Amino acid sequence: MKHALAALTVALLLGGCTASGQTYGYSPNLEPIPGSITYGGQPRTKLQKAPVGSIVPHQFFDQFGRQVFETYVIEPDRSLRLVSRRWRNIDAFGGFDD
Repeated sequence: MKHALAALTVALLLGGCTASGQTYGYSPNLEPIPGSITYGGQPRTKLQKAPVGSIVPHQFFDQFGRQVFETYVIEPDRSLRLVSRRWRNIDAFGGFDD
């Protein structure tokens, strides 16, 4: 009984971790938004020298004035896959609202 309770507790904790990750933009099915590298399709230039699996960070400001941080991974066909997105609000005085 103790082992079943422990296994159930671990499963619930891991399930909570997965759900909270998607809330913050970590999702296997993220769609590009205006400003994303892959918005409107893959870039015309291929990343020839970067190894497959390399991480490419990208940041920009969206139409609402929030700073956006995106992470891409280089696929074997040299395309970019969007793997995460985070936002940071900027207040009226130029500081950050975290």
